[in-house]
This record gives sequence, C-alpha cells and structure tokens, in this order.
Amino acid sequence: MSETTPAVTQATLVKKAAPKSDYKPADVSPQRRVQRSFAVRLWSIRHSRLLEWFYSRFADMFLLLHPLWKGIGYGRVERPIKFVEKRVKGFMFDCRMCGQCILSSTGMSCPMNCPKQLRNGPCGGVRANGNCEVEPDMPCVWVKAWEGSRNMVQGDKILDVQKPVDQSLRETSAWLRVTAQAATARETARHAAQNTSNTGASA
Repeated sequence: MSETTPAVTQATLVKKAAPKSDYKPADVSPQRRVQRSFAVRLWSIRHSRLLEWFYSRFADMFLLLHPLWKGIGYGRVERPIKFVEKRVKGFMFDCRMCGQCILSSTGMSCPMNCPKQLRNGPCGGVRANGNCEVEPDMPCVWVKAWEGSRNMVQGDKILDVQKPVDQSLRETSAWLRVTAQAATARETARHAAQNTSNTGASA
C-alpha cells in the first residue's frame, strides 16, 4: 500500500530556502509569517459591509470634486492621486493597480491576487480547506470574495460577469476613472432630461 506524499506548502519552502545559522527569530515561524502577509487583506473581507458603506461615501465625495479635477486636469492630478490610491489599496487589499477595480463587486477581495488572475469565480483547483492550488498557504481569493459578498448590501453584484482585464489601464487610477465616468453619465442624464422638458414645453 503506497503512502501519500504530504503537500509541500509555501512555509516549508521558505524554511528550506532560509540560510542556515545559529540565529532563529523568536516566536515567529515561517508559517505564521506567511499567514501574516494576508492578515489585513482578510480583515478587509471580514469588514466588507463597513468598507462598502465607506467607499460609497468616498465615491460621492470624489464625484463632488469633479469640477476641481476637471479644472486642474485629470492628467495632472493622476500622479498624486495614484500615489495615495496605490498605497491605501495596496495596504488594505494587496491591490495590484489594474486600473479596473471591482472590489465592491467581489466582497472586497481583489481578484488580481489570484495567481491565475481569474475575474469571474474560482478555478477547479480550490483545495478542500479553501486554499489556493498554486499557493497552498493562501486562502482562495474567490472563496473569500464569496464570503465577503454575503455581508454586503449589494453582495449579489458578485454574480455580474466581469470583462477581461484591459492591460492598457494597468498602473492608472481607478478612482479618477470611475469618477470621470460617473460625471459623464450624470451630465448625459441631465442633458437628456432638459431636452425632454424642452420638447414637452414646445409641444
């Protein structure tokens, strides 16, 4: 009867690759260091409802500032805005700055953290413990996305089919792009309403 070979985890690889010496970090195992790298990301998913509420207000505020961004020029404000966005979202969600943020549709779990960068649900290789098949110590991004979405008011947006990543938008500001698109949609709706009222008045 053949014995099953135990799975080689990332923590094991880290431990084997570490240079041999008499020094050993106190009270910190390679496994714990690997898990700590996901700690803030998992906190964000657990508090997805709070972050959904906050982001909604933040987006409204950014939209109110549209005349300012437009007056200065979106191209001019992108560098400082992107600097802040990259660090805030990088810390909170391990953001990869794809420029097409869909955190509000994926339970505050960034799909770009998936080694396969899947944008519409998990692959068929999710482990029985809910971890990734490529990185055995990492919780599957999409398993966590589903958990986070169940806490959100608009959690069913996770069922929306997402478009493939547009690589030309990488390293651009999703905050500014969404704001500009929302401002354009608002202005279009306003013009349409004015045209309708003018037509009704002249009839």
